[in-house]
Amino acid sequence: MSGGRKGASQKTIEEARRDESDNPNTLSKQKFSLPEVHFSDEGHIRHMHLGTIWIQGSMDMRDPTALVHEYIQRMMAWLLFVDPASVPKRQAMQLGLGAGSLTKFCAKELRMKTTAIELNPQVLAACRGWFKLPADTAKMRVILADAAQEIQQPEWWGTVDALQVDLYDHEAAAPVLDSAEFYAHCRRLLTEDGCMTVNLFGRSSSFAKSVDKIANAFGREAIWAFKATREGNTVVLAQRTPSRPKRAELAERAEIIQTQWGLPAVKWLRGFKPITDV
Repeated sequence: MSGGRKGASQKTIEEARRDESDNPNTLSKQKFSLPEVHFSDEGHIRHMHLGTIWIQGSMDMRDPTALVHEYIQRMMAWLLFVDPASVPKRQAMQLGLGAGSLTKFCAKELRMKTTAIELNPQVLAACRGWFKLPADTAKMRVILADAAQEIQQPEWWGTVDALQVDLYDHEAAAPVLDSAEFYAHCRRLLTEDGCMTVNLFGRSSSFAKSVDKIANAFGREAIWAFKATREGNTVVLAQRTPSRPKRAELAERAEIIQTQWGLPAVKWLRGFKPITDV
């Protein structure tokens, strides 16, 4: 979830019905009670909204798997802590589908087994109809469920290498799930060298409270954080097993990440530090 934008024309599900009439994933065939999904086009960038101007995710229509927003790119910072050659053998999970950006990138670009958990079926239908999210496969699937409940299923424990949490409602005031208990459940999902990245959007006071809750579950020595983006998004990373890679190792991995997957990982290192050093 990122900041709001004005000036782009918006389409609701109902208004797009004629455009989608030949699409098997057409949103007009669905019935929903959760917030209505809109999209707006701003040049070649398509934004998702949940009934407000707040952007819940975006896609570059020229390159549907590209990660458009800076904070979304930073949600991939867990790559700094693993051997790049091991990435395709790992498993990613997103809590909150958004516009499907992280799900598509992990599955298509990183070739990881990828699962997204999304509460709102309208968001899934929008991703399939308007944001180029493919149908489920053995390697990539979306589960319609309450993330807080789904992650307590024992089948997930200890299986996730990269957990990406971006859970905001249509008002975008604070994370929907943001308790020490929730973060403890997230930690239980992770493999020994697994990482959780969380998008924290809002005032600095709520950021500090969220970090305290994450620290309660992971330990303060396990937490790293970026500086806030211009839009106000701060990405926090928590390791299942705390580590302090040497600067040279992080720099070498950043170069590989940037070269192999086109992410600005070298730039990340200028503003990404253990929370104990901030």
